[in-house]
Amino acid sequence: MFPIPTARLVLIGVVASLAVLFVPLHPPFGLLAADGALLALAGADLMGSADPGVIEVERDLPAGLTLGAGGGDIGWRVHNPTTRALEVSVADELAPSLRAGSRRFRARVPAGATVNARTPIDPMRRGRFQPAHVAVRVQGRLGLVARQRTRDLPGTLRVLPPFRSRSEAELRIRRGRLLEVGLRSAQGRGGGTEFDSLREYSVDDDVRRMDWAATARSTRPIVRTYRAERNQQVLVLLDTGRVMAGEAQGVPRLELAMDAAMMLTAVASRLGDRCGLVAFDREVRAVVPPGQGTAQLSRVTEAVFDLDPRLVESDYLGAFTSTLARFRRRALLVLITELSEEAVSDTLVPTLPLLLARHLVIVASVSDPDVDRWASEVPPDATVAYRMAAAEGALERRMRTAGLLRGLGATVVDDPPARLASRLADAYLDVKAAGRL
Repeated sequence: MFPIPTARLVLIGVVASLAVLFVPLHPPFGLLAADGALLALAGADLMGSADPGVIEVERDLPAGLTLGAGGGDIGWRVHNPTTRALEVSVADELAPSLRAGSRRFRARVPAGATVNARTPIDPMRRGRFQPAHVAVRVQGRLGLVARQRTRDLPGTLRVLPPFRSRSEAELRIRRGRLLEVGLRSAQGRGGGTEFDSLREYSVDDDVRRMDWAATARSTRPIVRTYRAERNQQVLVLLDTGRVMAGEAQGVPRLELAMDAAMMLTAVASRLGDRCGLVAFDREVRAVVPPGQGTAQLSRVTEAVFDLDPRLVESDYLGAFTSTLARFRRRALLVLITELSEEAVSDTLVPTLPLLLARHLVIVASVSDPDVDRWASEVPPDATVAYRMAAAEGALERRMRTAGLLRGLGATVVDDPPARLASRLADAYLDVKAAGRL
């Protein structure tokens, strides 16, 4: 706790200094007298001011916000337990990226009363924010000096990643439910489908699904309908290493990968399958056991919302070994990473057979539409020609990498940001429709 001169004290000091010029005293003596009187008043004001340590301060943080969803409010409650009114100022420790309307307020708090204040926030990045301190300042009766104390006031605010593909997820869920009821547009085909019911034959039905025994009993053509198998296991392996630190169309690749993981979780868990997640780089950073229902999306979001890419090489072997040790049941494993030729050929390709020996594998990646555009433009000068050549080389290496993974037996989904999440969900539904799990 230490004294703080107020603007009023400074203003009075300036006025007193100017007034000395018109007093018929020798200038040094007049100035010393004015300063002495002012210091005496300030000292008296300081002695009579309240201790800011007795002021009770509470912070009201929202439980969680979603990035880009309109923000929220932070509130403060200040209680004055003394027997006289006080001028109280509070300054909070809020990160600039929260974009708070204000991180401080000032109010006159009557004796024994409580004053509330709020400010809007609109975070510009996701993650975990933990403001830990507030500074409380109380002015003296004369308003010349204030006393200030820093108080511990820990809190946590979670800013969750945006679910950009929510509407697309609902469309895929409806498509999957059509598959479950055995409609022609989404019938499961293959040995992995489960018998659901019998119904009368229609002209669009496959004659191979005729149930001849039921037809003979009812004297009308009857077909079997099937639904996709449920309670299958889907695991998302989310790479958070250095290859995911880049951007595509101004959005970090990891953000786009999170959106795709959230969409796949929403679709799979609501269609009756068990979806989980393993996030890793050099080490496993988050694990969400497979689960079903609408709550599973919240669990996955909670696990990844504060993850940032680390500038380290991802340990695919360690992540795969850990995943297979934790989850032994046959599953669809969806690896979301970047198709960097060096990283894939040196580290992923040698370890991918470990997964393919028993599981289905989809490798998903975000392509950059700018590179496609650069590769197809007509170069007006040498600079653009060099850029076009570099873009063509990058696309060729990317296609070669994807072909290498397909040759090993993995399904590759490589799409631009706007389509990655939906294409990944479609790949899952295709696997489900074919009964491959």
